Amino acid sequence: VYHTTGISPFVPIVPDGFLSLGVERFKGDTLRVSYVLWEENNIPPIFALEIVSQTYGGEYDKKMDIYAKLGVIYYVVYNPYYWRRDQHQPFEVYHLVNGQYEQQIGEPFWMPELGLGIGRGQYSEGESSLEVLYWFDEESNRYLTAEELLAKYQQRFGELPE
Repeated sequence: VYHTTGISPFVPIVPDGFLSLGVERFKGDTLRVSYVLWEENNIPPIFALEIVSQTYGGEYDKKMDIYAKLGVIYYVVYNPYYWRRDQHQPFEVYHLVNGQYEQQIGEPFWMPELGLGIGRGQYSEGESSLEVLYWFDEESNRYLTAEELLAKYQQRFGELPE
């Protein structure tokens, strides 16, 4: 996300995921390779996700400040492995109120402006299991993954036609 709130507009902030409403998904005939705020009528993302890696990247301070200045309404930090090191929770949701982020409680957390909730759950494949983030509806029901939807379809109707 290229912006003008930092040292230089040529130094982007790079979230692990973000959502912007009210902008076209495509730029011309192609998918976007970047999001340049001043080319999008200065519409900031409404949601930004940061996943903390082994090397701390400023998710709880520098990046949080930039997202607040941009006006990102929901900021989620997912830190499943290093939360003790960083003295935070593994999953934190922040809501922008009067220019400041306030940490929210509850999981999954419902974001009415998005019409989505976000929370953690277990993903299993074979013998392996891993905690991942999932989307939820307003009643805290987890949305199915593409694989789960396909399995449900195949269970009901059989194999997909070729």
